Amino acid sequence: MTGYAKPPLCLDARLMAIVDADYPRFGAAEMARRRDLMAREMEKAGVDHLVATAAFFRGGPVHWLSDWLTTYEAALVFTPGKKDTIFVQFYNHMPQARALMPGTDMRWGGTSTIQSVIGELKARGARPKRVGAVGMVPMGYAKAIAGAFEDVADLNAAYGRLRLVKSKEEIDWYRIAARLSDLPIEALRREIRPGLDERDLGGITEAAYTPWRGANIIHFFSSTSMRAPDCFVPRQHATTRKLARGDAISCEITASFWEHWGQILRTFTVGEPMTPDYARLHETAERAYDAIFGVLKPGISARELAIGARVIEEAGFTYYDDLVHGLGGGYLQPILGSPTRGDEPLPDMTLETGMMMVIQPNVITKDQRAGVQTGELVVITETGAESLHTVPRGPYVVSA
Repeated sequence: MTGYAKPPLCLDARLMAIVDADYPRFGAAEMARRRDLMAREMEKAGVDHLVATAAFFRGGPVHWLSDWLTTYEAALVFTPGKKDTIFVQFYNHMPQARALMPGTDMRWGGTSTIQSVIGELKARGARPKRVGAVGMVPMGYAKAIAGAFEDVADLNAAYGRLRLVKSKEEIDWYRIAARLSDLPIEALRREIRPGLDERDLGGITEAAYTPWRGANIIHFFSSTSMRAPDCFVPRQHATTRKLARGDAISCEITASFWEHWGQILRTFTVGEPMTPDYARLHETAERAYDAIFGVLKPGISARELAIGARVIEEAGFTYYDDLVHGLGGGYLQPILGSPTRGDEPLPDMTLETGMMMVIQPNVITKDQRAGVQTGELVVITETGAESLHTVPRGPYVVSA
């Protein structure tokens, strides 16, 4: 590849050492912390063995508990105090799995992964009603476990609680993911031009982070004329609409680094500044973001985050996407949904150091014709909040 160069990550040496590892891993103390937490939840639930499942290159609880990054499918049998067994599909994935996980009993799942799991549970002496499961467990798997052991305990709610507060080591990995999610914004600023369509924007996005082994989670775009708008929230499926001078483009981008996600939301205009109407929308979004960010600190009620909604409503606008949601190990609380979807109660929880959330005011007109989006992933620190992203919030005017 003559002339090819990766886009600079601009991370410090400590984080670059993680990025440049052949197979990035968490430290032994961090892994022990997680496994101890899950073992306590198992004891509360009255189970001795846990089956964690993951599939389609989404590691979830399998990666969190074992450091194995799932490929097509993985099922972990976790028994506190015993060596893990992980069943992997497909067979041709086994050579690397065994090379990367020498401390784990890595096996092929055979013709039926769940029957292999049940066989291992029986070999471990699993008793009726003493087996739990976590992850997106297929119905057939859950029925098979329940059939073999009379019942299966669902530990997903416990797992979700354990993922709410991140360790310092975990936050480092989310910093990397945030930076990978920033790279597309920098690339879009350089490359957006009239004549491209939303499919091209997706191509620009993925090309920015894949050289660093970043993986796509989402890249949603809305493109519309500022003078005759007909789209107010980023679309989940790209259209073939051609970009033109005078367009507004909003985006929501999440790149993954080894199952750790960033999330960034920005708005661009093509060839000219925002019209007065769009400028008011974006100014309101900025003020709402700042209001929410300003109250974030340990010990506050999540209900205080509604200050952002008041900023938007007082400006005469509303919002459609969630105003705030937790992130990191799932789509987590606190979630402040749009008033357009019904009268939902505000989450009743107290924020803690190490919680992460996305602040993302999607300010729209009440007729649902025009909208903007801005925001990003932040972490609650001992003294307030910190953004994990590095690119300015915009809005950005790109060349025509």
